Amino acid sequence: MRRTRLTLLLLAAVLALAALLLASPARAAGTPGRCTGRFVNPITDICWSCLFPMSVGGLKIWPSIAGRPDTDNPNLPVCNCGIRPGIAMGFWEPVRLADVSMKPWCFVNLGGLKLDPGFDIGFKTIAGPSAVGGKAQNTSGWHVHWYAYPLIYWMEIVTEFLCLETGSIDILYLTEIDPLWQDSELTALINPEAVLFANPLALAACAADCIAATAKLPTDPLFWCAGCQGTMYPLNGNIGASIGHVQASRLALARFAYKLHRELVAWGTMGSKGLCGKYLMPVMRKQQYRFQATNPNPQTGGRYACAPIGASTTLMSAGQVYPAIGEDMGYLVWRKRNCCVL
Repeated sequence: MRRTRLTLLLLAAVLALAALLLASPARAAGTPGRCTGRFVNPITDICWSCLFPMSVGGLKIWPSIAGRPDTDNPNLPVCNCGIRPGIAMGFWEPVRLADVSMKPWCFVNLGGLKLDPGFDIGFKTIAGPSAVGGKAQNTSGWHVHWYAYPLIYWMEIVTEFLCLETGSIDILYLTEIDPLWQDSELTALINPEAVLFANPLALAACAADCIAATAKLPTDPLFWCAGCQGTMYPLNGNIGASIGHVQASRLALARFAYKLHRELVAWGTMGSKGLCGKYLMPVMRKQQYRFQATNPNPQTGGRYACAPIGASTTLMSAGQVYPAIGEDMGYLVWRKRNCCVL
């Protein structure tokens, strides 16, 4: 009898130890829900009309049928890089794909793949949104996965066009392993100027940016504003005023893009300075980017299918979030390119 009891106790201890060893960090950290998503179809899930307008100099040779606004282009149709003359062209190009989710290691655009890295990095900041009561219900924490996605190049839609982003699909950045994305105090190392804009007057100016971004394009001089989504600072995924998944995820993505510019990872491609190549842009120009939803419901048409940073989400939120099974967001990032075609 004693041997049987001892054997049962040892068996129970072994099973308990195995359960602890096999438990995923996500479950231990209390991450809500499961990762959801779908693979992006490069044909049917892309807003191909977002390529337009195209321009030569200041003349729009192919306007946008949906009436999407364009950034300022060089006035002259001819340009010169070194000793070789060329034609100044302007166009919009899909260059990056982004997962934006409150669940760490959730790859939304890869079919909702959830990885278990085997360590706790990336899980600590996600506990806040699941708290009940008080301020925690209005805050959220997001992670971003940044993919190289030179769609036009690798599909060979246009060949022998040197202005296109080249390369293949690849994962470029994971915020789970970035300490500056986890902690707002550490984030101050790359955005010390945030203290200058943490006042009611600076925040009130964001209302004008909201109107401008919704009507046409965001206001670049108001670089601390993300229009209707809120403020750009701090440059991390801790959203202090979360209204909904669409608003909060777009704000987190805008902050991430700004963070890459501040770290000199992303560069400028628009305007006269971009005709002969990319240039440093530590203060991101918001007009350079458009975000198109790919998950959970791809937006492939309409005026706000690829809305600029800061545009109101009122006209783009319908059908973009499904309770429980569609709260992980995916976006295709469009970038304005001005180039001297030689």
